[in-house]
Amino acid sequence: MQPFLEKYKKQIALLGGVVAAILIYLLVFDDSSNRATIETIDQITLAASDEPSTIPETEIETESKPIVVDVKGAVIYPGVYTLSGEQRIVDAVEAAGGYTDDANPVLINHAQKLHDEMVIYIPKIGEEPEELMEQMIQASPATGSGSGSSNGKININKASEGELTQLPGIGPAKAAAIIQHRSEQGNFQIIEDLKNVTGIGDKTFEQLKDLIDVK
Repeated sequence: MQPFLEKYKKQIALLGGVVAAILIYLLVFDDSSNRATIETIDQITLAASDEPSTIPETEIETESKPIVVDVKGAVIYPGVYTLSGEQRIVDAVEAAGGYTDDANPVLINHAQKLHDEMVIYIPKIGEEPEELMEQMIQASPATGSGSGSSNGKININKASEGELTQLPGIGPAKAAAIIQHRSEQGNFQIIEDLKNVTGIGDKTFEQLKDLIDVK
């Protein structure tokens, strides 16, 4: 055995040095590498947590814009009220305290939606049709002077009560009916649509067709 050790002493020493170097590497450098790897993973995780969320925020629905309406006629508290554009005429009447005992709401469309600057007139029992129309004319917002005139013709989509009554065969009652019709149904698309207004037939239209316009 002794001769063997003497013969291969250098090789054994070299082998021992290699083994020792491997052990040192495993104990020192590999442990440092593991710690570095763990630190790197921690940094990546922390960076990911700091990134802003890509989940879109839920949009907040905006409330309906407030509008102002004027309630007139047979209500307990006539006046100007601020309401929501999603509310109806019935809500405006309720805001005005409800109907008086002599109110005649039969012709009122309680389900109609409100709009800004809207005027709501509640008639009284016994009011004659012409008297009612005159009240509605007074309640309807008038347009500016000359705003209903175009190329010498009366624009029936913009004309005020005074401008409409300048037309042949159109008195205060029919003028009010025209204003009410365009308020409830929208603008007239063609002049022939005027015949859809109560009280205006073919005979009256023949007198008006060359004097009116819708643009």
